[in-house]
Amino acid sequence: MELIDLRSDTVTKPTPEMRQAMAAAEVGDDVYEEDPTVQKLEALGAEKIGKEAALFVPSGTMGNQLAVLTHVNRGDEVILEAESHIFYYEVGGLALLSGAQARTIPGRQGFMEPEQIVHAIREENIHFPRTGLLCLENTHNRAGGTVLTPEQTKMMADAAHKHGVPVHLDGARIFNAAIALGVDVRELSAPADSVMFCLSKGLGAPVGSLLAGSKSFIVKARKNRKLLGGGLRQSGILAAAGLIALEKMVERLAEDHYHARLLAEGLANIPGLTVNPDDFPTNMVILSLEKYPLTAAEFVNRLKTHGVLAGALSDKAIRFVTHKDVNEKQIKEAIRIIAQVVKGLN
Repeated sequence: MELIDLRSDTVTKPTPEMRQAMAAAEVGDDVYEEDPTVQKLEALGAEKIGKEAALFVPSGTMGNQLAVLTHVNRGDEVILEAESHIFYYEVGGLALLSGAQARTIPGRQGFMEPEQIVHAIREENIHFPRTGLLCLENTHNRAGGTVLTPEQTKMMADAAHKHGVPVHLDGARIFNAAIALGVDVRELSAPADSVMFCLSKGLGAPVGSLLAGSKSFIVKARKNRKLLGGGLRQSGILAAAGLIALEKMVERLAEDHYHARLLAEGLANIPGLTVNPDDFPTNMVILSLEKYPLTAAEFVNRLKTHGVLAGALSDKAIRFVTHKDVNEKQIKEAIRIIAQVVKGLN
């Protein structure tokens, strides 16, 4: 049975061109800053995202945690949207690695009102921690791949900057946001002091992310990367795939968005399901099971027996993610299978 894997865009395989580039990559010791392929990737990434410098890291989580560690002092407070990846999925790294306290704000599809941010910023008081950082996320994972516009990003960043608080942008899928909005990715990253984006996921590289910011910020982050065990020596083998990801895989993200729209429209046409395709502008679709007695995990298990892999986002929500290794034919087959499983529930 052929499996249609819609669990995440993290399951993508590197392209043949990436594998060839990895095999032929010129390498050196990156801890000594002597790997030419890593240096080329970091320069390209910084230019594309509109920052002075960038740093290659093994994962998006490390990139985010490096940003926090570099921005804040121990005991500082970090403001985040309540459903954000940094707060929800990074194993308590704020507390464990940076000694920082999280202050969450319930947002709307990842957007926090500037007034909410200002209210959360601590006044100078002997009892209070210092507000050390505001973290944003674009696209927003748990909101179904929703996007923040350049205007929304600027509004939130301005609210923090007016009070002397720096801003980090978790842009794991920021190129998806740029493609969906039809804007230069630099418009989305410009308001932030630092930004992390993944080379894996939709861009297809097997490993790696980039953390970008000012030159002085990246110098500090490089030392912190070593502290966290991220000095990878001859990592040009990995960076070679990242170069192809940035050079050749960005525009094709529109195909993933088309497939997600096709999936959402198909789900909306299944009796008993309520899905608004307009709620999912990028490569994710979230299906609610509130009308049914079974849990999301149980529904996911039923789909798996029919060859469709998905993820339980919560007790009653299922997430489907499109990516380069799932084609239109498979999306249509997935819709058919989901309809069959839903019919069995009625």
